[in-house]
Amino acid sequence: PGPPSAPADPTAPPPRALGPPPLGSAGAAPRAESRPSAACPEQEECSVPADTVLAPLRAALDACRATVQKQVCNDIGRRLTVLEDAWAQGKLSAPVRKRMSLLVQELQQQHWDAADEIHRSLMVDHVNEVSQWMVGVKRLIAETRDLPTGE
Repeated sequence: PGPPSAPADPTAPPPRALGPPPLGSAGAAPRAESRPSAACPEQEECSVPADTVLAPLRAALDACRATVQKQVCNDIGRRLTVLEDAWAQGKLSAPVRKRMSLLVQELQQQHWDAADEIHRSLMVDHVNEVSQWMVGVKRLIAETRDLPTGE
């Protein structure tokens, strides 16, 4: 071997500086949507009624009101209203609506970790769509989990 300071291949061109990353989500393939379910193919409009998601979330919030600080409940309530408005205005994509529906099902079945996992995947895959209200949903999952059982 030559001196330690010699380049590995003297005929190789000098390393180029990396430019800015490409625009768009080049390497960020969606995870959960990669295999469309039979019930809701990717191309079809997923018609999940807003109430299917919002009613159970509001019910969970009501269940928390006895034990959770009023200020926290009011903040969660405000964020649920932001979610409701975005849904009503058609600002949520089909994958977000579908996953929110799944999240609510897990919440109703008290599958806290599964609900948390769906929340995390939404934050990773659709941050621009969900960041305004997802903090409230995350807090609601946490507070519902902490409720005394046997209500």
